[in-house]
Amino acid sequence: MFAQTPRTPPPGGPKLPDMTETTLDTLVGELNVTWVIVATVLVFFMQAGFALLEIGFSRGKNAGMGIAKILVNFSIASIGWWAAGFAIAFGGAGWLAGDSGFLFQFGREYTLFGEDVTASGADASFFIFQFMFAAVSLAIVWGTTLERMKFAAYIPFAIVFSVLIYPLIAHWGFGGGLFAADRLGGLFGDGVQDFAGSSVVHLTGATAAFAALLLLGPRKGKYTAEGQPRAIPGHNMPLFGLGVIILWLGWFGFNGGSTLGTGGGRFAEVIAVTNLGAAGGVLGAMIVGRLKQKTLDIGMIGNGAIAGLVGITAPSGYVEFWAAPIIGLVAGAIVVLGVLAIDKKLDDPVGALSAHGLAGIWGTLACGLFTSDRLAETVGIGKPGLFYSGDFSQLGVQALAVIFTFVTVFVLSWITLKLIQATVGLRVSVQDEDAGLDISEHGMYGYPEQFIPAAELVGYGGGPDRTVPPARVPTEI
Repeated sequence: MFAQTPRTPPPGGPKLPDMTETTLDTLVGELNVTWVIVATVLVFFMQAGFALLEIGFSRGKNAGMGIAKILVNFSIASIGWWAAGFAIAFGGAGWLAGDSGFLFQFGREYTLFGEDVTASGADASFFIFQFMFAAVSLAIVWGTTLERMKFAAYIPFAIVFSVLIYPLIAHWGFGGGLFAADRLGGLFGDGVQDFAGSSVVHLTGATAAFAALLLLGPRKGKYTAEGQPRAIPGHNMPLFGLGVIILWLGWFGFNGGSTLGTGGGRFAEVIAVTNLGAAGGVLGAMIVGRLKQKTLDIGMIGNGAIAGLVGITAPSGYVEFWAAPIIGLVAGAIVVLGVLAIDKKLDDPVGALSAHGLAGIWGTLACGLFTSDRLAETVGIGKPGLFYSGDFSQLGVQALAVIFTFVTVFVLSWITLKLIQATVGLRVSVQDEDAGLDISEHGMYGYPEQFIPAAELVGYGGGPDRTVPPARVPTEI
């Protein structure tokens, strides 16, 4: 992975070491590992961002369940990734899936990226960094399921997602599998460009979320008898906004860490491009939201930042600075139009299908338009985009990768969720949904009861036929 050799103290105590080639290689290797671990910490912090974003978009009676969901799913995915996910994603050299690295262990011999290695600290840093991507993709799934999914259903899906669904796509896009150059007779040309996962991470999570949403159906009260959507506002926009800012910060590790090193300052260039993309997303969502809704919707502006970040994720290592705000601006516009269109038929409380799905598709395609000659050569994957080469071939490759990703993830997720639905079930009862998942699933409210609007505790709108039995709603907390 990275150049790294053991360091031993010189005899006679500390002193300035000779600047030999070995020492320089050691320092470079240690610096690279350090940056990957710093980036890992930043991406891990995104879990807090997802938690706050989802809590902010939830009603008060469902605010606490987001914490249990994040902690348990992250832990399940941690074990699944160690046991099998990492091996399927990055072990071996097969086009379909990896076959080496199960139960990853320091000092053990594996085949990673088609190369025989003895797992070192550098490989361990790569292992944990890539796990954070799997955890982000899984966190995306649950945004569409707020306020009505059984907690028990999360567990089996998290297992399957972390050991099979996400690792399979990660192998295709990141691990030298299907989307690499010369696979399947050159079906994907010189390789699919997805620097940090607009498609591999975000489209994968959003597609699984789409399958879950279709099976779950909308929250009670979301649509009128005539099928018109009704707003079910989140209870805390400041928490939502804090979540967005934390995600924005974490994305600097998400994209910047994907350089896997500090050489030539490339990570700084990627971080700067990432920030420009996010800024463009905010402005795009603000402008289009104002034109469509005649107001400056806080949720839309926040989702504009997320969409801009998702949109720039794939191109972050491939595009020049000038292209980044344009890509973000388009992503911001897409998320507003997507949320408004999807909300007419599907109840996606946080807008994940648009912010991660549609923006993920756009980000993947954007490489086929904006990738520069310089950076296509630097990264060594694919060709320059249409605006540099006048050639549609890379755009076609990117579109093909989107199709393969969507179909594969949707089919696997649908099958998994249908099996869960037929066994433990997917959706809570009407009574439990009325009471709120905090009390019905976890036995306590996220807030003291007096801070939860009375209308929430007796069902949406406070109808008398939705009264929760006293035994399910404690009067003191």
